[in-house]
Amino acid sequence: MEYQRNIVTSIAGLDPSGGAGILADIKTFEQHHCLGFGVASALTAQTEDQFFDLKWLSFQQILVQTEPLIKHYHPAVLKIGMIENLNVMNKLITWLKNCSPALKIIWDPVLSASSGCTFISEIDKNLLYHILSNIYLLTPNTNEAQSLSALENEQQAAKKLSQYCNVLLKGGHSPNHKGTDLLFSADKILSLNASTDNLPQKHGSGCILSSAIAANVANGLRLEEACFKAKRYTEKILNSNHHLLAYHA
Repeated sequence: MEYQRNIVTSIAGLDPSGGAGILADIKTFEQHHCLGFGVASALTAQTEDQFFDLKWLSFQQILVQTEPLIKHYHPAVLKIGMIENLNVMNKLITWLKNCSPALKIIWDPVLSASSGCTFISEIDKNLLYHILSNIYLLTPNTNEAQSLSALENEQQAAKKLSQYCNVLLKGGHSPNHKGTDLLFSADKILSLNASTDNLPQKHGSGCILSSAIAANVANGLRLEEACFKAKRYTEKILNSNHHLLAYHA
């Protein structure tokens, strides 16, 4: 069956509040006129400002959800959010690329929740670099880039990671370029400036940005334009209200 919309899949945590994870991703896909699918990598108990509980799903539990979607719908782009550890991530990436070699994978490396709960703490560098060499885009914030690269300088960290894949360094948490995202791609650095200052914070804003990029790529935009349009979309969502939970429509 042919669908009139491009298909995008998210593998991420289930946030019952809908502010982050697969629920936020699918809302974003649909706002970009894509057909969005979701696979749970974890079950969480949280609100927009508190984190209560976390239950990780095994690789097999993730795979049994993912396999029918990949083999039946053949998405061109897949976004990955929170994953238990790099071993599970590596197994997942290996299976995905074997099943669908042309699949463009975007990884939003959620290492901790905005409420403070830490997820991935141990980084095997060789395993990480193998994973990065098989994905299309990495979207870390400053802290995540520093943790993944073991470098203190955020731009040096992103540049090191960009030896293996495209990297969008998000500026929302940066003390040096707050609000400005930096796209490291093919030995180039592109600055994506914020259109306005003092945007309200939102639970799940990183999920929204990366899933908007995924939808734009699925819709045929070049990476630079996909990131720029996703940033503007995310700014619109941040301005949707003055609460931590965003309105998507």
